[in-house]
Amino acid sequence: MEGAVAGSMTPLVAAEFEPLMARFAPFEPQPHLAVACSGGGDSLALAFLADGWAKARGGEITALIVDHRLRPESEREAAEVARTLAAHGVAHRILVCADPPAAANLEEAARRARYRLLEAWCEQHGVLHLLTAHHRDDQAETVLMRLARGSSLDGLGGIAPESARRACRVLRPLLDVPPQRLRATLKALGVAHVEDPMNRDPAFQRVRLRAARTMLAEEGLSADRLVATAAHLRRARAALETMLAEVLARAVTIDPCGFAELEMPALIAAPEEIGLRALAAVLITVGGADYPPRLESLERLYRELRDGLSGGRTLGGCELLPKPGRVLACREPAAVAASQAVAPGGHLLWDGRFMVALPAEASTGFTVSAVGRKDAARLAADGCGDEVPAVVRATLPGLFDDGGLAAVPTVGWRRGDVDAGLARREIAVFSPRRPLCGLGLTVV
Repeated sequence: MEGAVAGSMTPLVAAEFEPLMARFAPFEPQPHLAVACSGGGDSLALAFLADGWAKARGGEITALIVDHRLRPESEREAAEVARTLAAHGVAHRILVCADPPAAANLEEAARRARYRLLEAWCEQHGVLHLLTAHHRDDQAETVLMRLARGSSLDGLGGIAPESARRACRVLRPLLDVPPQRLRATLKALGVAHVEDPMNRDPAFQRVRLRAARTMLAEEGLSADRLVATAAHLRRARAALETMLAEVLARAVTIDPCGFAELEMPALIAAPEEIGLRALAAVLITVGGADYPPRLESLERLYRELRDGLSGGRTLGGCELLPKPGRVLACREPAAVAASQAVAPGGHLLWDGRFMVALPAEASTGFTVSAVGRKDAARLAADGCGDEVPAVVRATLPGLFDDGGLAAVPTVGWRRGDVDAGLARREIAVFSPRRPLCGLGLTVV
């Protein structure tokens, strides 16, 4: 078995887990960690290790069990995982996916649904750190999958040890640990674990690559070799991220109303790779997306920007409009998210861009939706938001009630019969899923 070298089958003990967590320091006093726990051997081992680590610091963990409801037996399996954790004194919660992922691209849809639930729980409970049990072989398989699809440097760097999310950071302390050691840890504790049948289904590429691992290792593509290669590429990526941050500071200005201005001379002066990355960062931030557009589309738009736009362009849910010496990047009106309801005291992330928080003292709830062109003209007629381009005003979050548009907090506008407090700008704050320049990490 690959990785079965001396020590690879021994349990991972607390003294070894300590330095794995130390890479993510500092933590707050008495830290509270969330641990994604499927009930498989990897995530159960992580839950027990993290529980001991946190308790040694006067803190705690909560193991989060996601029930996707993809199979009839999933509810029973989640309950079994909960009983296992409870038997060892580990706090836990079961999170149920209300809308099961669609069958198309099931693996990716399930992953997105899972992270939405995990992050929402962390945000609701003020937990800043979410741990996942990705290990050495997961890293190796990820590199192979991305190599197969022709990924760039970012993709071939594999899974990042630390990723920035909007409400928390995702920590992966086990990326260098062989899975055999995690199974040995559970065996030493006398804990049984379940395996998701999807982990054996050859319909999934990851499972097929796992089956080919022995042959690949014989050709030199061992898990250890692939993990080391990914680490080298992440080091190169970190250097590029430093250069990117410098260019973004010079070339891009983000407005609190959710649009950006690109100073084209500064952007074009940068090396092409950095320019492409800067453009991708702007599109992700302004568009409220999780991932950049496809590379071919991004390169085509970058060439047009470099040569001088002759008119507007759209990409990644954004609209780019040429202005003298600069380019305006704003949300594409046709791509704005659907309406969402918010109750008094409630909050939500609308359109992946604006955190809307309704005061608890509000007399009623509202529907959050794009202002739209008609009401944007109304704002202009009232002399409100003149500093905001007209196309941007139409995509701002508005609070709607039975009487129509009630307030637009981002520009301080309200209807005459609406409480003045609803026009406060802090009610709708530009807080995109991916900030323009975060920790210098790729979210995977």
